[in-house]
Amino acid sequence: MSKRSGGVRLQCAEAVDWGCCFLAVPPAAPSGGDSDGGFNLAWTLHQSFHPASGLFASVGQQVGVGFPGTSSSAPSPEPDAPRDPYVKYVSPEAGHRAVETPLLGHDVELREKGKKKKAFKLKIKVGNPHLKRLISGGIAGAVSRTAVAPLETIRTHLMVGSNGNSTTGVFQSIMKHEGWTGLFRGNFVNVIRVAPSKAIELFTFDTANKFLTPKSGEQQKVPLPPSLVAGAFAGVSSTLCTYPLELIKTRLTIQRGVYDNFLHAFVKIVREEGPTELYRGLTPSLIGVVPYAATNYFAYDTLKKVYKKMFKTNEIGNVPTLLIGSAAGAISSTATFPLEVARKHLQVGAVGGRKVYKNMLHALLSILEDEGVGGLYRGLGPSCMKLVPAAGISFMCYEACKKVLTEKEDD
Repeated sequence: MSKRSGGVRLQCAEAVDWGCCFLAVPPAAPSGGDSDGGFNLAWTLHQSFHPASGLFASVGQQVGVGFPGTSSSAPSPEPDAPRDPYVKYVSPEAGHRAVETPLLGHDVELREKGKKKKAFKLKIKVGNPHLKRLISGGIAGAVSRTAVAPLETIRTHLMVGSNGNSTTGVFQSIMKHEGWTGLFRGNFVNVIRVAPSKAIELFTFDTANKFLTPKSGEQQKVPLPPSLVAGAFAGVSSTLCTYPLELIKTRLTIQRGVYDNFLHAFVKIVREEGPTELYRGLTPSLIGVVPYAATNYFAYDTLKKVYKKMFKTNEIGNVPTLLIGSAAGAISSTATFPLEVARKHLQVGAVGGRKVYKNMLHALLSILEDEGVGGLYRGLGPSCMKLVPAAGISFMCYEACKKVLTEKEDD
């Protein structure tokens, strides 16, 4: 059947199988013909043709698909020619050439898919590898401690027994009397203390661990695991450099209304109690920090090696680093928490008529006698809630910053 409309002829062959179609736009027919002088649009359907791919065009002028040939007229088919359009118009026996024509936009889509999208990567080159570690450690410390500042405040109150005996009670008391800003009390001082402390700690651990780790074929330099020794050394270094900031931060958190700001607290402590007061509790702090740092970094390094061996990779992403660091923080904080409690009691001193302890052993025995074993783990819940994510965020930020801050010799 055929239909004429607006100079366009639509011709469809009777067929049962709709598996393929041919679309042709031949040139305008000669004047005087049966054409309207417009375009000739032929849409042919057949029953038995199953092409390999694409659409096929015939180099015919009146019938077929494709571009016009050089001849102005096509030879008329033989009377006994087969009725199959493929054999009639496209087969080699008919003297025609088959041309594979891709669908419109198909090749463009393939080219677009073939293009590799380059991810944006920020790289800042630094001249010194030690400077890179210090900057990365400082950023990691500031970000991690700011994120968990409310938990740090609640933990400190629970350790010294002020503003309630539970996490919920301390939180409600702070929100009632001080508002949400009370949860971040001393956070600025905390960042000032933690940023350089974490920078020194991570820098020392990375440097010492690389130095102590034997290369291939070398003998072990220390009898203990290198990461354990490097972690202990890192804790001692950071504590000696930043301990006065830790003491002032604790005083600002506990003694509300006594000090106006960080500078006022520093001057008042030095003037009224002497410079040595800035290092009150240093020995128990070192005793508490050394096992914590050693355990933390040893667990982190061990878990990293286990992850690399398990997944057979040398690269660890940000999320696995966060989880590994958090697990290391949970292990180390649980193992050394009683020493942390004793250290906080020694730092507070006789504020508010509290008992003064002579040393860490005296503090541990007194707390155990007065409050039992539970007193040594008072505040462990919020402490883990704070230390575990803080450790994970710190390690994650440190590793991410090291990737951003590349050395000059890095690729």
